[in-house]
Amino acid sequence: MEEAAEERTNLSGVRHILLVLSGKGGVGKSTISTQLALALRHSGRRVGIMDVDLCGPSIPRMFRVQDSDVHQCDSGWVPVYVDQDKSISLMSIGFLLEKPDDAVVWRGPKKNALIKQFVTDVAWGDLDFLIVDTPPGTSDEHISTVEALRPHKLLGAVLVTTPQAVSVGDVRRELTFCKKTGLRVLGIVENMSGFVCPHCSECTNIFSKGGGEELAKHAGVPFLGCVPLDPQLSQSLEEGRDFIQDFPKSPAFPALACIAQQILDGTSQQSP
Repeated sequence: MEEAAEERTNLSGVRHILLVLSGKGGVGKSTISTQLALALRHSGRRVGIMDVDLCGPSIPRMFRVQDSDVHQCDSGWVPVYVDQDKSISLMSIGFLLEKPDDAVVWRGPKKNALIKQFVTDVAWGDLDFLIVDTPPGTSDEHISTVEALRPHKLLGAVLVTTPQAVSVGDVRRELTFCKKTGLRVLGIVENMSGFVCPHCSECTNIFSKGGGEELAKHAGVPFLGCVPLDPQLSQSLEEGRDFIQDFPKSPAFPALACIAQQILDGTSQQSP
């Protein structure tokens, strides 16, 4: 009991923990994690992002804090804060590498140990949401993350797919992973769902359309929405800008705002 209490210390101030998953790489998990954090921040929530994609840590770059260092305090590691208000905090292996181009050539046990350290040794403080950005697949990192977070306030998972059948098939396997691990699925997001021309506003479905929504219906889980391809969103990620604040007229803005609102609605229903 004492050991369990000790493990809960640094997460005791976190109200909800949300995993962002996908069975396939390149579908935009980090993009969704980043924009969800920004949308929740603009709703007045304090948010943390735990980046457990150890071989491809992109979260620091997306917030333009990749040159920041992690410091120690009495409670453990101090996360990197995105702003002076400390409304978004980050922890990623990207902050721990000597050089940004260093490859993480680790076997499973070493990866699992770092994930557990992120859970137990990071002083997250008081957060409304801790978003966990995961690597693609259903392997060691995912099992270690779910097991380490299970004693805490693990709300559930958001699954990200693109419309194509290949991506949807991989996400179907992720649904099976959630079922086997007892992880609640909050819903599915279809990312890169159409390209809206910035000149004429016509939508072209470059990667097909509707695969994520169809999968959600088949699996009996909520469909959270479609996020279109948007050059302004790509630009904001490249420059570390706040897309939610800077591009309110973008076609992707209402989709991301709606996804965040559904997450908030789901948590308010669960709150005592």
